[in-house]
Amino acid sequence: MNALRPLGRTGLNVFPLGFGGYRIADGNRDHDAALRAYLARGGNLIDTSANYADGLSERLVGRVLKDVGRDRTVIVTKGGYIQGQNMALAQSRNFSETVRYADGLWHCIHPDFLETQIRRSAERLQVETIDVYLLHNPEYFLTEIAHHRPPTPADHAEFYRRIEQAFRFLEAQVRVGNIRWYGISSNHFGQPADDPAMTSVARCLAAAGRAAADHHFGVLQLPMNLYESGGALEPNTDGKTVLQFCHERGIGVLVNRPLNAFWDNQLIRLADFVKPGDAPPGPDAVARLLEPLRRIERQFAERFGALAEPPVFAESLERVIPQLKSAAHFEQVAGPYLAQPIRQWLGGAQAALQLQADWPAWQSAFVDEVNALFERTQRHLSARQQPISDGVRRRLIQSGYPDAVPPEPLSQMAARVLLSLPGLTSVLAGMRRPDYVDDLMAVPSLPAVDGETILRRFRPHTIVGY
Repeated sequence: MNALRPLGRTGLNVFPLGFGGYRIADGNRDHDAALRAYLARGGNLIDTSANYADGLSERLVGRVLKDVGRDRTVIVTKGGYIQGQNMALAQSRNFSETVRYADGLWHCIHPDFLETQIRRSAERLQVETIDVYLLHNPEYFLTEIAHHRPPTPADHAEFYRRIEQAFRFLEAQVRVGNIRWYGISSNHFGQPADDPAMTSVARCLAAAGRAAADHHFGVLQLPMNLYESGGALEPNTDGKTVLQFCHERGIGVLVNRPLNAFWDNQLIRLADFVKPGDAPPGPDAVARLLEPLRRIERQFAERFGALAEPPVFAESLERVIPQLKSAAHFEQVAGPYLAQPIRQWLGGAQAALQLQADWPAWQSAFVDEVNALFERTQRHLSARQQPISDGVRRRLIQSGYPDAVPPEPLSQMAARVLLSLPGLTSVLAGMRRPDYVDDLMAVPSLPAVDGETILRRFRPHTIVGY
């Protein structure tokens, strides 16, 4: 599985494991090191988007490739979301056909908006030509309607009219050299055919044919993992699965979220957090987790306690962390209940202590520790879910995955099943740290397994461990 694979009929050849840029950002040393490690180990496919970290993901990619060279790298980026910087742009420009999905989340694939996005993405990526440009989840048009009433055939006709309009614009972008190929990233490609918000690959391909006889619609992206396997198993496209249909039509298929499954109203992380067989962290682990922060807070009290209110975040976290269910739960509460209070406290302390000679060094050490604590807390909460990971591993082996001694890491098992599927070009994995790169880059050199059979056997069950 280790050799480069053709990306459909595009003429581009890509590594079977792609670097997913969803949660990477310029300015993060781990993210920078991880991307460099991926490229150094032979990876050449980078997937990002204008809305990932509000453009900072693209900036990191551009800066790193400026250093290491762009020649053999294939860059995929996307446009359509209106958030952050794009929200201010959209409010000033009032783009046509904007879907106002929620406060702070709009969506648009009108050519006027896409023109701004391609130009801005190219600037951040520091490239003249983007290899592959994808419409990013255009199904927001249908899901917004579905919040109010079932979408009608007329709604679907309008949806594909908008896609065809976008494709005509993208063909013009190909002609002037701004992009090479285009396609769609949709979370709904793998839905059942009777799902009212399903995105049809066949209808998208037909829209491309109407946009240009020699069209450049060549790449598709969708979520796929052990639990969300519709793209490989659901015969929703002229009686064929998405993978079968795309393989026959020469469309390259990229899959995202290989290790993050949404199922039964839960997020399941398909990875190990302790060594298989080891016990998850016990009650005393939280105290050890918080000790470095306590130490820095004690230093503050000793040096500045007479001048400003000392921080007591470690005490608060000792009460809060045991109540959190998962790393995803922590991400939901960390901003309003931790990051924001810390920023407010730092503002007050800065006003009181800015003339103190020791203050800048303490402040820098405190901020570094808070950032490190966020990472440690996420790993701690994930480790508490190791029994779920152990259950997924058992289920995989029961479904026909080869048993191994010592046990194979669950992340490698989950990625290996996907990489073995016929018609799948590359798996896009979030590799935010160099050790994640080391873990997953071992997978393409492993022998293929019977991925389709394993998915069929694995699919119909509830989550083990909940």
